[in-house]
Amino acid sequence: MIDYIVSFQWEIFILAEIISLICLLLFGVVRYVFNKQKLSLSFLFIFIALIVIEAVIAVTIFMETGEISTFQIVITIFVIYACTFGISDFKKLDRWMRWKIGQWRGTELLTEKDKFIMSKQKDPKYIARKYRYSSLIHLLIFVIAQAIFWYYGLGQIDKAIPYLQDLSWIGTERLEETPYASDVIYGLSMVWGLVFVIDFIYSWSYTIFPSTKQG
Repeated sequence: MIDYIVSFQWEIFILAEIISLICLLLFGVVRYVFNKQKLSLSFLFIFIALIVIEAVIAVTIFMETGEISTFQIVITIFVIYACTFGISDFKKLDRWMRWKIGQWRGTELLTEKDKFIMSKQKDPKYIARKYRYSSLIHLLIFVIAQAIFWYYGLGQIDKAIPYLQDLSWIGTERLEETPYASDVIYGLSMVWGLVFVIDFIYSWSYTIFPSTKQG
């Protein structure tokens, strides 16, 4: 069974993500089109269960192979996202589905609180504050992840000081010049670092260059 999971880990992950997306869509349709409140919750529970299953699979593969792979890092990112930004994004999706389905049915499915939140999310000041908050969360997650990767590669935190003092190793093609344990972790960290820098600049652009118009 474990050998099967290791062999088809990506196929299992992709299938789980497809089912998760379908469950989110069915949650909105069943809840707001057919007005089946209890039945809709079952799709939400399946979505949460799939996240847990993905995490268990990642841990199982690590215990079996003893190595951190691209698969485990991707799973970790997805799980962290689901437990942080994913919650607010789900609420936003839920409000959007209620708005669209309400228009289709000719029924008001949004509460006054929902309308207030949707209006607030168009406020430039709110948007800037939201992006500042998300960028700081991303920074914290990135630093913690890199600390784990470096500890995994170096064995001791104090060995990381020379790498922090001299960043000339960034971009090198020689793994032994980096604080990482494998080419996979090094490659992913470089890509993640680039994405982080772009996201950080983009997020703070809303504060540095605030919009003067209501969204």
